Amino acid sequence: MRYLSTRGHAPDTPVSSGPGFTEILLGGLAPDGGLYLPVTYPQVGQAELAQWRTLSYADLAYAVLSRFIDDIPAADLQTLVNRTYTAKIYGNGRVSAEAGEITPLRWLARPDPPSGEGGLAILELSNGPTLAFKDMAMQLLGNLFEYVLARRGEEINILGATSGDTGSSAEYAMRGKRGVRVFMLSPHERMSAFQRAQMYSLQDANIYNIAVRGMFDNAQDIVKAVSNDLAFKTRYKIGAVNSINWARIAAQVVYYFKGYFAATGGVQGDNEQQVAFAVPSGNFGNICAGHIARMMGLPIGRLVLATNENDVLDEFFRTGVYRPRNTAETAATSSPSMDISKASNFERFIFDLVGRDPAVIRRLWSGIDAGRSFDLSATPYLARLPEFGFVSGRSTHADRLATIRRTYQQHGLLIDTHTADGLKVGSELRTPDMPMVVLETALPAKFEATMIEALGRKPERPAALEGIENLPQRVAVMDASVDAVKQFIERHAG
Repeated sequence: MRYLSTRGHAPDTPVSSGPGFTEILLGGLAPDGGLYLPVTYPQVGQAELAQWRTLSYADLAYAVLSRFIDDIPAADLQTLVNRTYTAKIYGNGRVSAEAGEITPLRWLARPDPPSGEGGLAILELSNGPTLAFKDMAMQLLGNLFEYVLARRGEEINILGATSGDTGSSAEYAMRGKRGVRVFMLSPHERMSAFQRAQMYSLQDANIYNIAVRGMFDNAQDIVKAVSNDLAFKTRYKIGAVNSINWARIAAQVVYYFKGYFAATGGVQGDNEQQVAFAVPSGNFGNICAGHIARMMGLPIGRLVLATNENDVLDEFFRTGVYRPRNTAETAATSSPSMDISKASNFERFIFDLVGRDPAVIRRLWSGIDAGRSFDLSATPYLARLPEFGFVSGRSTHADRLATIRRTYQQHGLLIDTHTADGLKVGSELRTPDMPMVVLETALPAKFEATMIEALGRKPERPAALEGIENLPQRVAVMDASVDAVKQFIERHAG
C-alpha cells in the first residue's frame, strides 16, 4: 500500500511509488502541506464482510488495518492490535470483561421493518482511559509510534492541537513511551475543567502542555505552520497525532465495521442491509473515517454530519460554500470539542469529491490558507455529493439540553453534549429503511456543568478520576505565536 498527498500528484505506478505507512506515520503532514491518503482504497467484498462479522475487535482491527499497512510484519501488527484492544484498557466500568465488548451497541429503538421502524442506536466508543472516542485510535497510535521508533532507533517530538479530547487521549497513549515527547497545544480556558485537568495534571517527564490564548483553530494553525517548516521539522523530528495523521483515520475506520455488524446482527449473513451513521463533527476526522469505510465497500447508506453552532461544515453540505470563520466568529459552546471553524480533514474528502485532482486542491486551499472561502455550488463537483451519502444538520445549546433530558427520561441513559448533537441531528434525519447508529463522543463526566444544567445532577465518573480537578497542574500559557511555540520546543526537545 502506497500513499499520496492531496496536494501532490498520484504516482503512475502506485504499487512501487510513494511512501509507505510507517514513513507517513512519523511524518504527519506531507512535505507539500497536504494530507496523506491511500493511492487507491482497498476493497472489501461480501465474502469478507461475512467472515469479519463475528471477529473480536482486535481481530477485526487487524483485518482492516492490514489492508493499509504492509510494511509492518503481519505477526507484529497482530501483536500490536492485540495489545491495544483489550477489555482492560477499554474498561472504565461500563464494559464486561467477560464479554470482551469494548464498543457495545445500545439500542434506543430496535429495528422493526413491518412497522417501518429502522432502528436508532448509540455505539459506545468512550470506554477508554480518557473517556472519549479518540482513545479508540490513539491507544493504537501510541503502540505504533513506540514500535516503529524502536525498530529505527529514532526519537520523535509530537506536536498536536486539541479542542478538548485529542490532547488527553494522546497524552495518556504516549505517556512513558520510549523515544516520544508530546507538545500539546490547547485553547486557554476554552475547555471544560475536567478536560483541562485530564491533561494538565499529568506529571510525566515526556508530556508538555501549552495553552494558547485563542481558539482551537489558532492552535491548529500553529501546528500546521511548524509542520510546514521543513528545516525545523527535520531538525527537531516533529511528528503529529492529530487526525491529520493518517494512522488515526485508519484506526477509526475499524469501529464503523464493528458498528455495522452490531446494527445488522439480526440479519445474519445479509450484508446488503445498509446502515446510517450520525457523527458529531468538528475537525471532520471521525466522519472522514466513515467516508473511507464506505469507499472500501461497507454498506453505509448515509453519513449524517452533526455540527453545533459552529456550523461551517453543515453550511457546505447545504450550500456548497466552505467558509471558515475567524476567531471572533467562532462560538464557545457547551460542546467545546466541536468549536472548530476550519476542519483539517475536510481536505481529504474534497480531494475525493473533485476526482482526486491535486491541482484543484492546491487552488482551493491556497485560498483557505489565506483566510478566504471557496464556493462549489456552480461547479459539477457539487452534483457528485449524493454519491458519497452525506447529509447534515445543526444542533444548539437548547437542543443539547433537550436531547440530554429526553434521552435520560425515556431510556435512563446519560449522554454527553457532543453525543447529544449527533443524536438530535441523527434522529431528525432517520429513514425507515435503515438503522441509524449515533457515534458516542465522550462520557458525560467530562462536561459536568452542562449535565447539571440539563438534569440538575452531577454525572457519575470512574472512581480513579474523582477529584482530578484538584490535582496540581503543569501548563505553559502563551500567546498564539508560531515563534513562541518553536522556542518552547527548542528548550525542551533535548
